[in-house]
Amino acid sequence: MGELQAEAEVGQEELVEGLEGLGDIDEAELAQLEAQLAGGEAEAATAEAAEAAQDGEDETHLEGVEVEDHLKDAVEGNLRLKRLLSRDSDDGGGGPAGKKRRLEPGEAEKVAKINQLLTKWQLTADAVVRHVCENCTLEELETLNKSGYCPDKFNMWKSTAEIFARYVAEMKERKMPAGSACDAVAAFKFRWKLDFSVDKVLRGLSHKDLRYVLTNFDGERELSELIEEAKLVEPEQDNQTANALPEYPGVNTIGRFTRLELIDPLADAAVFGDANLTFALKLARHRKALGHVGRVIATTFEEHETLKERYKEIDESIKILEDHFAEVYHGVDCTRIAIDERFKGMEGSLGSVYYNFPHSGAIQGFFDGHPIVNWRHENLMRLFFRALRSFVKPGGFVKVASNMGAVGVRYSYIVGSALENEFLHIETVPFLEWHLHRYGRSYGDKRDVYKRPDAKNNQSYNAQAADRDMVYCFCFAPSGESIGKQHVMLPPTLKTLKACGDGPFKNLQGQAKENLANQLHKRFVTEIPAPTLAELLCVFAVCRRPQSERHPAAPGSARGPPEEAPGAGGA
Repeated sequence: MGELQAEAEVGQEELVEGLEGLGDIDEAELAQLEAQLAGGEAEAATAEAAEAAQDGEDETHLEGVEVEDHLKDAVEGNLRLKRLLSRDSDDGGGGPAGKKRRLEPGEAEKVAKINQLLTKWQLTADAVVRHVCENCTLEELETLNKSGYCPDKFNMWKSTAEIFARYVAEMKERKMPAGSACDAVAAFKFRWKLDFSVDKVLRGLSHKDLRYVLTNFDGERELSELIEEAKLVEPEQDNQTANALPEYPGVNTIGRFTRLELIDPLADAAVFGDANLTFALKLARHRKALGHVGRVIATTFEEHETLKERYKEIDESIKILEDHFAEVYHGVDCTRIAIDERFKGMEGSLGSVYYNFPHSGAIQGFFDGHPIVNWRHENLMRLFFRALRSFVKPGGFVKVASNMGAVGVRYSYIVGSALENEFLHIETVPFLEWHLHRYGRSYGDKRDVYKRPDAKNNQSYNAQAADRDMVYCFCFAPSGESIGKQHVMLPPTLKTLKACGDGPFKNLQGQAKENLANQLHKRFVTEIPAPTLAELLCVFAVCRRPQSERHPAAPGSARGPPEEAPGAGGA
């Protein structure tokens, strides 16, 4: 132990020396930092960093060392986005003139396909349409080419790029479950690509039998065989809510678990992005009424001082939460919890996670669906679910509320990001049918200073149609296998911003347009902060620990949602 401690201290001293001036970090330092996190030799890290900076490649050097995935991905995703924003081919973008990025394997074919489409559409000069194409996969580009689709270039209300981006999003959504209400059977059928003939059979099963089928079906056995096996299983009398009402109709009974929020009474529950903390209050009171002993961890994105300006009652809300033994954290970025000191030691402890109406913040002059700003919303969901992987226990639930017609964080961003990170979609519940829906909705921005909802039955919040609000429900079912790096949507380059003629750029020319492009680009960069020294030391310390001292790895293949939590009281 003494040798390990001495080695860790020496390693931390080396890291501190190499991270001086982090606040003004540049591309070469970011690449070197990634190499250091991999635990490589100092000389090799410096050489790799120099090569990455010279060639302009978006590479990470976190291979060949046992590093916890959630720590690696948390640093990797944010640094990758920051490097993408910092590395511009534009001569005035801060990089050396003539510097070109080396293409990834297979990327040349994608570039050729993009050029082919833009030439076909006569849009080779539209930099924003090109940006949308760059965020498509090669398969999607080929589908577009074969479909005969051509963006509307003469629309009076929307730009060509915005119309094209919406079409691409809708094209992806055709391969996903619908954004409207979806019960447990419909979600199960879609997941396993079952035909309509099994629908009536599944809906006729009792609660006991349907839960057994949903939990144990693996796609290899015949469904009819599993149904017969379920009928022979005797219900256990172990005082668990999952075994309550075994002979009641299966679909309705399972749906009540989701709507009544019958969650694990022992596990912790985390709430992210709760601006005025009214939802966390609702959840804390709900758990207390059911006799739960698990904590409620309430978080806000804004700092406490900002919250006091917007919500005069915030201190009283915090006091009530603390009286319910909840913990309140401010300034929490839900995509970076893996390197947040306050979440250290919480790995595998969360039985339920909530994120209501996620949004990356509005940018004046642009609608949320415009491709210049929409990438921020999709990356929010991608990085959020990736960050949760090591904090949600297997079988734990994640619920994200959003409007099914939202054009910022589209429902497909939520569902798609969850599926990419092994969170199974188990149900979509209408928000107004959810037991926790009556809380004080807020806008979560400066409007809350002068335009406050009255928090009574949610009636005063009219920013969107409440009957189209949905709660997308997921269950964490890790396979135990590596799922690779988290794909992120490419941000627009400074050159693309300068070429944009939409939104606030519409009536600008010359220096005024260039200044606005620089300001917007700077905002994008500052919205993705580089890890602080304390965060990096935290990552470094965990990476240096022996594997046996880290939290256990995820269990093997989990093909269906595990059984519901043990007794949640009052079921």
